[in-house]
Amino acid sequence: MNGAQAKEFRTFPKSWGSEFVRDGEVRFRLWAPGLESLTLRLDGADAPMERREDGWFELLATGVEPRAEYAFVLPDGHVVPDPAARAQAGDVHGPSLVVDPTAYRWRHPRWTGRPWEEAVIYELHLGTFTEEGTFRSAAQKLDHLASMGVTAVEIMPVAQFAGNRGWGYDGVLLYAPHPAYGSPDDFKWFVDEAHARGLMVLLDVVYNHFGPDGNYLSLYAPDFFHPEQHTPWGAAISYELDPVRSFFVENTLYWLEEFNLDGLRLDAVDHADDALLEEIAARVRAEEWGRPIHLTTEDNRNVTHLHERGEGGSVTAYTAEWNDDFHNVTHAIATGEDEAYYADFVDDSWGKLARCLAEGYAYQGEISPQHGEPRGEASAHLPPTAFVDFLQNHDQVGNRAYGERLGELTQPNMLRVFYAMLLLSPHIPLLFMGEEFAEDRPFLFFTDFHGDLARAVTEGRRREFAKFSAFHTLDELKTIPDPNAPETFEASRLDWRKTEVGAGRIWMEYIRELLGIRRQFLVPALRNAGANSGRIVSATDGLIAIDWNLGGETLMMRANLSDRLRPAPSIDGDIIFSEPRGQIAEPGAPFQMPATSLVTAWRNGAAGSPVVS
Repeated sequence: MNGAQAKEFRTFPKSWGSEFVRDGEVRFRLWAPGLESLTLRLDGADAPMERREDGWFELLATGVEPRAEYAFVLPDGHVVPDPAARAQAGDVHGPSLVVDPTAYRWRHPRWTGRPWEEAVIYELHLGTFTEEGTFRSAAQKLDHLASMGVTAVEIMPVAQFAGNRGWGYDGVLLYAPHPAYGSPDDFKWFVDEAHARGLMVLLDVVYNHFGPDGNYLSLYAPDFFHPEQHTPWGAAISYELDPVRSFFVENTLYWLEEFNLDGLRLDAVDHADDALLEEIAARVRAEEWGRPIHLTTEDNRNVTHLHERGEGGSVTAYTAEWNDDFHNVTHAIATGEDEAYYADFVDDSWGKLARCLAEGYAYQGEISPQHGEPRGEASAHLPPTAFVDFLQNHDQVGNRAYGERLGELTQPNMLRVFYAMLLLSPHIPLLFMGEEFAEDRPFLFFTDFHGDLARAVTEGRRREFAKFSAFHTLDELKTIPDPNAPETFEASRLDWRKTEVGAGRIWMEYIRELLGIRRQFLVPALRNAGANSGRIVSATDGLIAIDWNLGGETLMMRANLSDRLRPAPSIDGDIIFSEPRGQIAEPGAPFQMPATSLVTAWRNGAAGSPVVS
């Protein structure tokens, strides 16, 4: 595809949709096995399309200019957009636009990416990241992120969804950047600006369902779905069919090629299909990109078969997994919450947290109390960089009734300890937008639906929380913000003034210091970190002690999460960070740790194992 050569323009020839084959000549294709005839409407003129035996319709049109409007007219008169359009003329119900992807000239075509061990991920939602909520305005904050020590920007889904406000997980036009954020070229400009600052760009994609408004596939390709099989969001997708599978596999390659992205995060893959996931990984790994491509997953199953390493620890399929176990156990400890999935992390919280840090997952085949069945697979054989850890993300904040951030739910000293743990463990850390300056504005669940669908979403949202102890009455449920209200969206915007004063500046310096230590000590060692690198030294009554062998270098972490002084196992190295400041630990001897504290130490070389008491 690319090779390692620099390219001033990039294009991916899709099998679905519209493609320039030469100047002025565009091929239009749609898989519509449920139809006997199909018409292309191009700039207001209709022309019949040729039907192939395999359910594909095709037409080669001449004299076509970029930004020409087109749509498909079904025999019953329905006019539908191209499901693989690169852009829309307006909303998801209207005509699509012919786009020339070679029109954008890349200003930094020689970008060669960054290795995964350098990743410090910053997740953001474009619509609420800045006041304007666009690719262009978001690019103005890239200097801020780079100065903090962030190395990778992860963008929540941008595939076009109904309306202007939404998280992006209800996309229906998976190839088209949402016009509320800007044009395809605006997105490319954002990526260019990020690469100029040494920042990777990752994109969240959703291959397990389509949104409830604007998906017309079932009208002309009913075989695209399994009506008898269901996901939490509707009928399951028929991944076993070649045209369906190509729709998603090509979507992966399209984003990586045309937008020069550094990787993708695949959302909720436990509701997708393993065969599809394996084909996506195989196709991506078979290409010569000229830069590392990082593929991460979110998978509630706690599986490892998608992330196994090859010879020399090489990534053969997926790079890392979002580690919900780490979030869930730290949240339960920090807040005392024990409802819903937090119930799985109340018993032996210290042991589960230690296991996450040392081995990856807390649940590796044990029975989940919430579900009453085994969950997970053994994970210690994966390197620590196979796990993306976080204290907050869009799901864990936004799926709360009031969208509270962690700083509103726990004490500042506990928060500081957990951020030191997050950023100084050998796992890959992720920050959610605003965390670096202790944003206290909520991140709420918001949509832009109308009519019956809007009412159903609002009522469904409130029913979700009816089982929680805080929402036993109708009056309590009515206090939950309405997802469709514009003020719900507006309340979720970041307040960038906090970066300039008071607590915001202090917190930024704390995060910047931790990431500086990570960059100095951990990052050079992580490229050599392999299987079974972590060892639990202690995990009892609030005291957690972990040692990691990172290719001969040793990282030691001791944390007292209890409310009293506790004796800690000894360390055998130099203290590189402590919270609160000034903790002293004599090498080779136990030491006393005050309540809510953390010590991290480092030892160079491989001169034996750390001394443990």
